[in-house]
Amino acid sequence: MGVLLFGFGMKRLLLGAGAVAALAAGADALAAPAKPVPYWASLAQDEARMRVGPSLDYPSNWVYRRRDLPVKVVQVLGQWRKVQDPDGAQGWMHVRLLSDTATAIVRVDVAPLHESARDGSRALFRAERGVVGRLSDCSGGWCSFDVKGQRGYVKASDVWGATAK
Repeated sequence: MGVLLFGFGMKRLLLGAGAVAALAAGADALAAPAKPVPYWASLAQDEARMRVGPSLDYPSNWVYRRRDLPVKVVQVLGQWRKVQDPDGAQGWMHVRLLSDTATAIVRVDVAPLHESARDGSRALFRAERGVVGRLSDCSGGWCSFDVKGQRGYVKASDVWGATAK
C-alpha cells in the first residue's frame, strides 16, 4: 500500500511540476510583445507613474495625471515597458498602465480640426497646444481626431502620437 501511495504522490508531484512549467511558459508568451518596438501606446489610467527602472523597487521619476496621453514604447522587458513621453522624457511603466488606444497631443499653438482631410476644408474646431485626443484613420498627412466628442481632421504634423502607420 505504501508503494501505491508513493507512486500516486510522485505522479501528483510530476503533474504539479508540469502545470507550473506550463503556466510559466504561458506567462512568458503573454509577456512577449505582440508588436515590434517602437510602437505607440497611451496611458490607460488617470494616474500613472514612470519609474527609473523596470520594477516597483525603483523610484518614480514622473507621475502623469492624464489618461490617454500618448507615449512611445521603445523597449520591452517582461511586464514593463520603457516609454518616451511627448517631451522626450523616458522611463519605465508597468504594462497595466498602458493602452493600445491611438491618441495624440497637439504640438502647435493652435491646430484646426477640419471638416475633411484637406487644406481647403472648413475648420470646425480649434485645438490648442497640449490638447489630447483619440486618433483614427491617419493617411495622406491627416488624421481623424476626436477630443471628447468634437471630431475633425487634423494635420498629422500638428500632433505627436500614433500618426505613423
